[in-house]
Amino acid sequence: MDAEHFWAAADRHLVRYGASFVPRIITSAKGSHVFDQDGAALLDFTSGQMSSVLGHSHPDVVATVNESMATLDHLYSGMLSVPVIEFARALAATLPASLQKVLLLTTGAESNEAAIKMAKLYTGRYEVVSFDRSWHGMTSGAASATFSAGRRGYGPPLPGNLTLPTPNAYRSPFRHTDGSYDWATELDYGFAMVDAQSSGSLAACLVEPILSSGGIIEPPPGYLRRLAELCAERGMLLIFDEAQTGVGRTGTMYAFQRDGVVPDLLTLSKTLGAGLPVAAVATTAEVEQVCHERGFLFFTTHVSDPLAAAVALTVLTVVERDGLVERAARLGRTLGAGLARLRERYEQVGDIRGRGLLQGLELVADKTTKAPADALGAEVTAACLKRGLHMNIVQLPGMGGIFRIAPPLTIAESELHEGLDILDDALGSVLG
Repeated sequence: MDAEHFWAAADRHLVRYGASFVPRIITSAKGSHVFDQDGAALLDFTSGQMSSVLGHSHPDVVATVNESMATLDHLYSGMLSVPVIEFARALAATLPASLQKVLLLTTGAESNEAAIKMAKLYTGRYEVVSFDRSWHGMTSGAASATFSAGRRGYGPPLPGNLTLPTPNAYRSPFRHTDGSYDWATELDYGFAMVDAQSSGSLAACLVEPILSSGGIIEPPPGYLRRLAELCAERGMLLIFDEAQTGVGRTGTMYAFQRDGVVPDLLTLSKTLGAGLPVAAVATTAEVEQVCHERGFLFFTTHVSDPLAAAVALTVLTVVERDGLVERAARLGRTLGAGLARLRERYEQVGDIRGRGLLQGLELVADKTTKAPADALGAEVTAACLKRGLHMNIVQLPGMGGIFRIAPPLTIAESELHEGLDILDDALGSVLG
């Protein structure tokens, strides 16, 4: 199909579900690149939808999918298979001792739905707190806890969803007298507002250890520990959504490990399937037992599917075998140093943040005013694409100048430098 007919058919038949489509027809993907119908290679600095931690078409994943499709792909949800048990054991081995109960699902929204339902059932309460720039999914419960986009026009969200201010060190108005970020006061203020709004039914706090869609916002050291204390004081369960930060992405197996805080529930997706639809919830034996006694129901079409289990087990095996957690930490230092040079070089590069191979670069009108630069972000994105680099920009009002950089953990160091060079060239071209 030629390009003219392709885009005409897309316009005629496809529901538009978000931002504009990339103006290339993608025909294949391999390693750190995707290829269009003209054979042009695009260096993928987004790991697909922030998911393909092993790159595209990883041979171990391909072999697993082929074998599973030929032998054991999908079962009645009340049946169990060896891959599910092997995966659960392998995942538990990577987690703190308290998180040993595993529920295997398919999408991030689904895993957050399950975690929210478990928290509500366990506590007997219904209120859920999340950041005001959160993104936890598009299904009803997850969407109700999502505040960065998509809340208008669909009627009332689920009752009981409250917000905390996102701990954005670059833009927060909470400051010490020396100008440094006063996150402790901000967090106390946030919980004071939560307490004022609550009907007395606080069930859970659902947060990403690093907000991704919210603009690569990394809470400062100490924040998550204090957050856990405030939740415990109120009898709330703490849920960490590590859809994008889990499985080595940030230079530790899980982002929460940096802070030494263990959640009551952990949700995984994107990176767990390395590009395939796989998700999981991990929780404690106590939470699982109480929920089971109270009739926990999450009987979905693809719960405990053997194909998903086999893929996730392969991902965990490859990450450990190839030392990809340590590799992400090492390449993350290279990426951070390269982004820091761009911040020094360009007045419009206001901030860089994140860790490992999940980092962000925020463009502004200038460093003094920090005014958002939506149009500039779109121009740089187009310039990068023209030069063979696919970049992901936060396409939300007032946040259009924040690049989310998340290449595969398998990216070659030379490819990482190539991407930084292209970004530098694109910035130089757009900024003149």
